[in-house]
Amino acid sequence: MGVIRLGYVHLRATDNSEARKHYEDVLGLKLMHEEPDRLYYKAWDEWDHHHLVLEQGGLGLNKFGFKVTGPEALDEFERKTRQFGCTVMRMSKGENLAVGEGLRVVLPSEHIMELYYDIEYVGTEVGTINPLLRPKHLIGIGVPQLDHMLLSAEDPGLMERFFIECMNFRVSERVVTELGEKGKVIGTWLFATHKTHDIAFINGVNGKFHHIGYKVMDWNAIRIAGEILGMNDVSVGFGPDIHGLSRGQTIYFFDPAGNRNEVFAGGYETFPDWPTMTWTADQLLRAVGHIGREMKENHFTVVT
Repeated sequence: MGVIRLGYVHLRATDNSEARKHYEDVLGLKLMHEEPDRLYYKAWDEWDHHHLVLEQGGLGLNKFGFKVTGPEALDEFERKTRQFGCTVMRMSKGENLAVGEGLRVVLPSEHIMELYYDIEYVGTEVGTINPLLRPKHLIGIGVPQLDHMLLSAEDPGLMERFFIECMNFRVSERVVTELGEKGKVIGTWLFATHKTHDIAFINGVNGKFHHIGYKVMDWNAIRIAGEILGMNDVSVGFGPDIHGLSRGQTIYFFDPAGNRNEVFAGGYETFPDWPTMTWTADQLLRAVGHIGREMKENHFTVVT
């Protein structure tokens, strides 16, 4: 009983007509539903109705949702998050398109998190009977699935404690100012599944968004993604490089509104007995950019 995966992210877009070119033609997402002020997207290897909603007006994160195992999990998470001191309310079926009843929680970081267990099932682009390796006519990068998200918080250590105590997550890696009792957490990477991380927090302004990440096949897919970004004149923020932290091969780039995306490959699997790995702040360049040992200023200063 618990969290299954990061299910959806609602991002604000200053101009949905420009945003749809990016998410459809560059990332290769499929438009599932369109409203005057909202666009709903899924990736080709996802089962559920959508994972991304672009909401017209502004930029940054509106809210995000984790899919959980069932109504019993909602009851448990409601009890724990209330005890932690969060503002919590029940969410009715239909408040979100194609999504069933759930829970809405205002996190200590001021982000809005929703928990739900039922969403309209539409299936993948390759099906379940004698499936192809991938769709025959991928567009752009052709990302298969939403993987993770990184947010900013004034107190990453508090967010780490919240997700451990309330959501049954574990910590794969963290960055601290120094080892020992005096060290403060300035970044934490947390998992509920087998991934290196499902959600992460870095030190910064509460309520802000750093990036959503899509996992692709391998280093060659990262190279091809870079080619596609260049051909479409997409602003690249960092990479291609390899993270020491997570061991992920990566490239970061921006949508037309300025929201950051990532495609990455590699990394490692985690398990319930995974020991936390710790990085000290003096090794941050190696943690972020293992090859170049340099980091563009925008990487931790630009959030939306």
